[in-house]
Amino acid sequence: MKSVRACAIPLLLIAFCAPVLLFAQKNKSAKPQTFTNVLIAKGEKNSSYGPCEPTICINPTNIDNVAAGAILDRYYWSDDGGRTWQSGKLASSHGVFGDPVLVADNTGNFYYAHLSDPEGKQWAGEKLLDRIVIQKSTDGGKTYSDGSYCGNRHPKDQDKHWLATDPKTHAVYCTWTEFDVYGSHDLENDHSRILFSKSTDGGISWSDPLKINEFEGDCEDDDNTTEGAVPAVGPNGEVYVAWAWNNRIWFDKSLDGGKTWMDKDVVVADQPGGWTFDIPGITRCNGMPVLVCDLSDGPNRGTLYVNWADQRRGENDTDIWLSKSTDGGKTWSKPKRVNNDGKGKQQFLSWLAVDQTTGHLYVVFYDRRAYADEQTDVYLAVSRNGGKSFENIQISESPFDPTKFVFFGDYNHISAHEGRVRPIWTRLEKGVLSVWTALIDFEEGKK
Repeated sequence: MKSVRACAIPLLLIAFCAPVLLFAQKNKSAKPQTFTNVLIAKGEKNSSYGPCEPTICINPTNIDNVAAGAILDRYYWSDDGGRTWQSGKLASSHGVFGDPVLVADNTGNFYYAHLSDPEGKQWAGEKLLDRIVIQKSTDGGKTYSDGSYCGNRHPKDQDKHWLATDPKTHAVYCTWTEFDVYGSHDLENDHSRILFSKSTDGGISWSDPLKINEFEGDCEDDDNTTEGAVPAVGPNGEVYVAWAWNNRIWFDKSLDGGKTWMDKDVVVADQPGGWTFDIPGITRCNGMPVLVCDLSDGPNRGTLYVNWADQRRGENDTDIWLSKSTDGGKTWSKPKRVNNDGKGKQQFLSWLAVDQTTGHLYVVFYDRRAYADEQTDVYLAVSRNGGKSFENIQISESPFDPTKFVFFGDYNHISAHEGRVRPIWTRLEKGVLSVWTALIDFEEGKK
């Protein structure tokens, strides 16, 4: 995203070192478990772009192969299930400027989407954010193509994208926000909208962008901006999208591969206070929605789930929420609170994954339930019954203290397949940013 919050420009220069550290962690859940935390990477010495907004993806054809990324142009891969990592720097003729997103198709290809910087001038570039760039890896995340793109509609800005793939057709779908004039306060003339594009040839080319939302927002990159669009694919090739705008979570769908969409968008839930809110120690946090669909052969096949955060219980009690639909998005359940602590504590920056071999749900989020200050843990919420209940498990070995002077990014991420769960998150220690995962392997789903 183009703002300081969203384009990962911390206000401190970050000093880094590079060893890979492994350590065991005993969590504080009702059922004590031990997980190994793995340091994926720390940023370079004296870099003002520390690694954050991490993304991760398990290869469904080989779960020992895991790919990851972080801003601005970092990518990582592991061939031993995330125990050890190698790294590279992403390069494209279209430029690389953050908001990394990784997905895989069912043949094992990785797609890495990000913002553009075709002139290589960053903030001085007149064409910065002129398109969404998608690069492809066919070798397990070790190397990436120069990339293709969608949404080249300069001088409008293209921002905050996400990807999904169809497991049957291998089509790749991209949704994002277009700003007429980013940051404009001209509410009458400048607007934001949700756009959709797809590739049916393995990411070589992309369809012309199609506006899919009923109501446009403003361009202020705030609660009244249409933002956070995440696509998902249904069991019969349905294309679903959810996003945030005007204190609500919205939903749209296509039954013909993205050619046509509903005339009237559906409200999933209210989002009291909007999708942007303040968390002590975090430069403007967000609660944008995450949409997934259960494609497993389990009892909840076809069920849609939307996860988000909001402050309906007060500014000092941010919570993680989930709503589901069993009728293709026509109706949605009452929001269910995912975190199971008492009142008055902060949970934020969540992401949801569904294991498509089991239908089990996994939500990763930051959590301050154990502290009276800004110390922050990382938790995993697990549901094996279609979101009816969640077990909360602390997965980070120790807390950390974020600070508003270091940009933390807009999201963390998580991937799950065959009972293997790989969350990824950012932490800060002594002014140094780093990205981590945890080695979480449940027995269910194992082949």
